[in-house]
Amino acid sequence: MTQASTKLPFLAPESGDWLRDSGLGALRLAGRTLLPIVQGGMGIGISGHRLAGSVAALGGVGTLSSVDLRRHHPDLMDQTRELAPGDAAKEGINRANLIAIDREIQAARARTGGNGLLAINVMRAVSEYAANVTKALECGIDAVVVGAGLPLDLPDLAKDHPKAALIPILSDARGVQLLVKKWERKKRLPDAIVIEHPRLAGGHLGAAKIADLQDSRFDFENVIPQVRQFFKDAGYEQHIPLIAAGGVRSFEDIARLQALGADAVQLGSAFAVTEESDAHAEFKRVLAEAREEDMVEFTSVAGLPARAVGTPWLRAYLKIEPKLQAVAHVKARCTKSFDCLAQCGLRDGLPGWGQFCIDNQLAAALRGDTKKGLFFRGAGELPFGSQIKTVRELVQRLLTPGVAAAGTAAA
Repeated sequence: MTQASTKLPFLAPESGDWLRDSGLGALRLAGRTLLPIVQGGMGIGISGHRLAGSVAALGGVGTLSSVDLRRHHPDLMDQTRELAPGDAAKEGINRANLIAIDREIQAARARTGGNGLLAINVMRAVSEYAANVTKALECGIDAVVVGAGLPLDLPDLAKDHPKAALIPILSDARGVQLLVKKWERKKRLPDAIVIEHPRLAGGHLGAAKIADLQDSRFDFENVIPQVRQFFKDAGYEQHIPLIAAGGVRSFEDIARLQALGADAVQLGSAFAVTEESDAHAEFKRVLAEAREEDMVEFTSVAGLPARAVGTPWLRAYLKIEPKLQAVAHVKARCTKSFDCLAQCGLRDGLPGWGQFCIDNQLAAALRGDTKKGLFFRGAGELPFGSQIKTVRELVQRLLTPGVAAAGTAAA
């Protein structure tokens, strides 16, 4: 505990002490002084209101994942479980998910105690992207984070919500320049940008194909200084925070990235295995116990490279993937009726894309089904190894110098 000092608004008292003692810079976003720690959005349902609200309560950025949130609400699942395939089912499921977004935002907000910042992650690749963004903004979300595609239209969707922070996820300097120039024509700049390293992150990755994951253009040592130079050359007076995502496990990682020019870091897998994570205990165990050799890279049904734990289902699928892709063809309708993706390798018969129902597999992971689930996870050792700890313990460790991640030697 440090000597008594003025409490920083939006930070829990203990978090303010940890931040001051750490010597790290704060994240200044949307008029708030925050911890330089962002919890990534993870679907289906991994980052719901318990996790996002708990991170924000300490003074970080807590992020809901918008994908199929009805699965956290038994009444909404009951309303949509027996719908006959067709337009009525699609409309019913999408309507239920919008209701769930409202509920999750309000429940997360109730946990924050007025601290931190509450965000929602909406994948650009989902079919209801625009509707989900609009609903979240109407429900008073503080920030909208968008990845899995270039959200060139996000300023248009948020034009009636000027106070909401808009945060795209990108992976290289070229993508940043393209998006920022397009947004500038709409009289809006990003409030922050997540720079996600596709070789280190989990879930859907910001590269065109698996072979690109090793490209040095994605290295933080290249991307962050290049983006800072672009901002300087473009003459932007407004400081645009950069949030580095992928492979962050310790205080030293955060300090190194801030020295490169990042303002904050984003972590997904480390938060997914906390006690407050909205996932099943078996989901957390699978991620926490996964070793580096267990990680698998493959092409998702969304057409993007992805990284996950090589569970029995995933390894069995990959064995037959070439045969499935060879006979890929357009289906009469979506397996689950509600067309979760704007473009789906399985439904649209796209060769080279994944040939499985991602909603089925991610929903199985959420409920802890280790035989059928798809368990997205980032690379590297987690801060507490295979242990399940609280959000508070994780944040404190990340803000404490000289504490090595479990299984590694002290720096």
